Amino acid sequence: MNSKNALSTALLALLSGTAAAGGFQSVEQNASGLGTGHAGSAAVADNASTIFYNPAGMTRLPARQISLGVVGVLHDYEFHNQGSTGTGGNGGEAGQWRALPNAYLSWALSPEWVVGLGVSSPFSLHTRYDAGWRGRFQSVEAEVRSFNLNPSVAYKLSEKVSLGFGLNYQKIKVETAVDAGTGTLARTSADDTAWGWNAGALFSLSPAMRVGVAYRSALEYDLDRPVNLAAAPARAPRRQLDMPGTFTLSVWQQVSDRWEAMGDLSYTRWKDNAAFERDGWRFAWGAAYKYNEAWKSRFGISYDRTPVRNGDRTAQLPENYRIGFSIGAQYKPSQTAALDFGYTYQWMKDGRIDQRVGGNILRGEYEGSGHLLGVQYTQSF
Repeated sequence: MNSKNALSTALLALLSGTAAAGGFQSVEQNASGLGTGHAGSAAVADNASTIFYNPAGMTRLPARQISLGVVGVLHDYEFHNQGSTGTGGNGGEAGQWRALPNAYLSWALSPEWVVGLGVSSPFSLHTRYDAGWRGRFQSVEAEVRSFNLNPSVAYKLSEKVSLGFGLNYQKIKVETAVDAGTGTLARTSADDTAWGWNAGALFSLSPAMRVGVAYRSALEYDLDRPVNLAAAPARAPRRQLDMPGTFTLSVWQQVSDRWEAMGDLSYTRWKDNAAFERDGWRFAWGAAYKYNEAWKSRFGISYDRTPVRNGDRTAQLPENYRIGFSIGAQYKPSQTAALDFGYTYQWMKDGRIDQRVGGNILRGEYEGSGHLLGVQYTQSF
């Protein structure tokens, strides 16, 4: 296989295959929601991170609030060979830790109008295999980084209904590395920016119950074709990368003085991407228990159905169905400050792979799991 074909195969597999699945799209844009598996994400609206999940929720916040946090993510994948043609080992544990920082600011201009600004990283990926492994022609390393700037506005129609809208300026960068067939790595790099939007509505059905609906729009990127970073730069035809829109329906319920319950249903239209024949669904349920004015505990469970079928799976991101088990806590040192912690363990269903690059076949099964750990500080003023 020549270097040019190796580069093209690596990036196209990453962009049109599994990389667009759930492990590439990150809903973990705060730590306060991590403890409940992000159940009730569009209805909870308890800090400024609601800008990402449902900007209408800003009308429930204090006059001014800032929230800063980071979520560490590790998706670990282990390959088990079952008839591959390549020589070498099984690649080790392919997942790599990556950080998803986030920052949000909301500011009330009047009792009805609120503006906000969010910074997040909605798409993220990093897999890396041992050198010389049997799937080195399919992938040695793949990394995706994104930056999202989200100015928003919310309007309180009444005590029961609020509306919100935001613009999203997003930058994405994709890097891959494969064995070029000469024992050396062929590297690719591509990036682009895109504009999108998000909107939502929050309905207070009673003092003890809220329902939120939210939508994040699709995004279209025109990425440059792969360029070998070790060689002289060269331009080539552009490649379009389509990220689908996501609709979310959430509910929050104050069950008693101490207990809260929340649920989430989200639908992602991956069929708009030609690489997929089915859409993605995510379900989450969670609860919180208030011990006293300073401490609150959280827990939740979630299920994420990837649009990737066995025949679509690639070594860049061998994603599959996931079930998440979440716990978290909140400590309030004062009425105006809060410190949130969250952790989620993700169990993944084993997934088959039969990926061919030239005459090289990677055939077997992937075993995967995930760990997500987050911390967040919120200050009202």
